[in-house]
Order: sequence, then C-alpha cells, then structure tokens
Amino acid sequence: MQSIYNFMVSPYAKRTTSEKEINGVTLLLNTELQNHLYTSRHGVVKAIPKVNDLGLLPGDEVIVHHNVFRRFRDVRGAEKNSRSYYEEDKYFVYPDQIYAFKRDGEWKPVAGFIFVKPMLDEHMFSEHNELPLIGKVKYAYEGFESGELIGFTPGTEYEFNIEGEKVYRVPANRITIKYGHQASEKEYNPSWSQSS
Repeated sequence: MQSIYNFMVSPYAKRTTSEKEINGVTLLLNTELQNHLYTSRHGVVKAIPKVNDLGLLPGDEVIVHHNVFRRFRDVRGAEKNSRSYYEEDKYFVYPDQIYAFKRDGEWKPVAGFIFVKPMLDEHMFSEHNELPLIGKVKYAYEGFESGELIGFTPGTEYEFNIEGEKVYRVPANRITIKYGHQASEKEYNPSWSQSS
C-alpha cells in the first residue's frame, strides 16, 4: 500500500512522553489524556508516498506535529485517536506535519523551518530564565548557519525536545533579525528536558 501524499509514520518509542525513568524507578509525569505537551512528536518513517517532495526515506526519524500520535476525549467523553491514526503504531502524516528529519545521525529541518535554542536571561531581576524572542540556531535551513543568533516574531515559536535539548521550531519567514555569532550569550537548557 502506498499513499499518494501522506507518509506512514510510527512513534519512535511510545505515543506519549508521560513517563520518565529515574534511578530505575518509573515516574508518571502526567495522567491527563488531553495534555498535548506529553504527546510524543518523535517518529520513524515506515513508508513514503508517491509524491515525496520532502525527500524522506523509510527509516528516517522525524519530528512531527503534536496531534499526529495524540489521543483525546470527544464531547461525549469517549477516547478517540487523531485523524492521522490508521492502525496501531501506523499513522498517515501529511507533509506539512513534518518539521525535521534525522539521517546519518544528523537532524535537518524541512524547508521553511529552523530550530533555535533558547538563550539564558542573566539579568538579576528577570522573572524568566529565557531571553524573549531570541535564540541560537541549532538546526539550520538555507540562509542560516548553526550557532547564529537570531530574533523572531512573537507567537511563532513552538517548543520541542530533540535529543534531550529544548528547542523552538520557528518558520524561516518569521526571523526578524540576524545578530550573527555572539559568544557572550549562553544557551538555556532546563534539566527537565534532558534524557535520563
């Protein structure tokens, strides 16, 4: 079976990220079905469509939209799978729901997106740990370099955890300024985002 436009993707490990292992003990982080923050976004391509504009191959790891592997409750309280669900561990994913892929050990964003690391806010009286709307490019798209400091418009960043690092996916057309390479800024990676 080969779809015309949709990729067949399976979760990399599980559908959710609501459990964490610490010193051999499993800690349950979330019991809500509705919370999208604990839905896995890491998958593996099982089959490619006939129209494959992204150039993905079977076996590539991918970062997908949070609704792909999601379960939720409908208005009557019944549990439902996302629209992407085909059968257990098989999901049809539209190309615009894939944001990055890993091939040969290297993550690459798909056309139109970059991933940035948040920067540490070292101001003494700051209420936040991150500098707002500024980040260092982690996974670069055409026209950007890894390590480059950039600014972006509010509300366009979306948080992901890729290999134990907190990163934001930002559309490339929402970058407002390139600061270049500035060594004085420190990356911010909270301890909760690191794998155990």
